[in-house]
Amino acid sequence: MNSSTYDEVFTPLSVNKFKHRARIALGNCPKQKPEMAQNVIPLQREASLTCSVEELVDQIIGPLQREVANLITCSKLKLEEALNIRSHREASISTCDLYNAGLATSFKKKQVYPSKNLKVLQTHHEQQETKRIPKPFSSTKIDKPFDICSPQTSEDLVEETALVLGPGMILLKHYIPFLEQVNIISKCRELGCGPGGFYRPGYNDGAKLHRYMMCLGLDWNPQTKSYGERRCHDNAAPPLLPNEFISLVCRALDHSHTLIERNLKVDNVNDALPKMSPDVCIVNFYPSNGRVGFHQDRYETQESLDKRLPVVSFSIGDSAEFLYGEQRDVNKAKSVLLESGDVLIFGGESRHIYHGVKAIVPDTAPPVLLEKTGLKPGRLNLTFRKY
Repeated sequence: MNSSTYDEVFTPLSVNKFKHRARIALGNCPKQKPEMAQNVIPLQREASLTCSVEELVDQIIGPLQREVANLITCSKLKLEEALNIRSHREASISTCDLYNAGLATSFKKKQVYPSKNLKVLQTHHEQQETKRIPKPFSSTKIDKPFDICSPQTSEDLVEETALVLGPGMILLKHYIPFLEQVNIISKCRELGCGPGGFYRPGYNDGAKLHRYMMCLGLDWNPQTKSYGERRCHDNAAPPLLPNEFISLVCRALDHSHTLIERNLKVDNVNDALPKMSPDVCIVNFYPSNGRVGFHQDRYETQESLDKRLPVVSFSIGDSAEFLYGEQRDVNKAKSVLLESGDVLIFGGESRHIYHGVKAIVPDTAPPVLLEKTGLKPGRLNLTFRKY
């Protein structure tokens, strides 16, 4: 068969998929090994004489199909092995990746077979993030979180408690927070240094009381035991009662109501301790030698007294030994220590108890409070009433 006849017979095979093998059959591929070309050419020539074009294609493609089938089977087996190896790891590899790894080089795939040291494919971003993660070393000491504030000692931490001293008489220990104590001192100093501020009351005979006093809302005259719009000794009008003081009083009364409902069996909480919004406050500053005699508070309006509206007392600074009792005899009185931040409330059945301050306990004010405010040694006391 001459070359022209040969070309006519094999013209249908000149497609891209088989072009390479056709050229081998014609002997036009110098890069093939001689022995391979010798084996293929007789096969192709013999097929051209005895077989049709379709049969010849099957003879050529058949071995390739079997080779691909074997490669796919091998890839599946290796895929199962790889999945078993990676089952206990967080990373995983896709079926497509493993299939591609098992394809032959004739399919233009890099031949990389799965092994026990499989590496997970990562994106550029993931690789950069992995590089940024510091690797801990056993010799590296890990620092504790930094606290910008000094740790509080057991002396700085105070527990809020409540004592029921009698029907309608409750002592809220350490009720006023530190910052509110600071604000109260600051406000009292501001008002006390202005018109109608602190002064030392006295009597007509020249005697002076052992405390400094300032009234808010209405003036209280110890000499006449009455309230007025202006002070007698300088005709100054008392400052107005600050709203923040009123809010703190109402909050303390609400808290007391909750305690009574929880711990005492009473039919009506308002009867045991009526609520009120104060309009009068007497601010007293007791030096270290300050004291108050045994007395009753019975100089508000009759309506206020009949309703037995409570007296609410704030203590700030040095502690005070407080006396109280149902009788005028001071020897039968009970005693309780009032400390900085305490709130004492007496109303209802205890509205008219006798009470007084026996002594101030020196150097008992919280040091941090003195450092923050510059409060002088002594006790600052605010008593609120509804006139």
